[in-house]
Amino acid sequence: MTETSASTAGRPTPRQRYVQCASPGGLHRIAYTEWGDPANPRVLLCVHGLTRSGRDFDRLAAEFAGTYRVVCPDVVGRGLSSWLANPSFYSIPQYVADMVTLIARLNVETVDWFGTSMGGLI
Repeated sequence: MTETSASTAGRPTPRQRYVQCASPGGLHRIAYTEWGDPANPRVLLCVHGLTRSGRDFDRLAAEFAGTYRVVCPDVVGRGLSSWLANPSFYSIPQYVADMVTLIARLNVETVDWFGTSMGGLI
């Protein structure tokens, strides 16, 4: 997706990104949508609930994109993220490991976390 600073309606435009993560069954890809200035050290990570996706946060992300670099991942097996080879690997520890990999990819010291349901548990 190309990077632009605003859509035709004057709202920020999201960027679709991916990061490779590992599970006991091999590599998988986590999709995330990023809003705001990619150089902003203030990151708001928005993590969705069990049957949802990162795009649930589009309105919130658009509102906070002027203050934060807002990152909204699709937890593995949801949205645009890939599926795991073994269904028994879908667990909170795997999701936490994936989010740690994502945060490392973002190259920031800290994040502010906004999680709903499962996203709060992670």
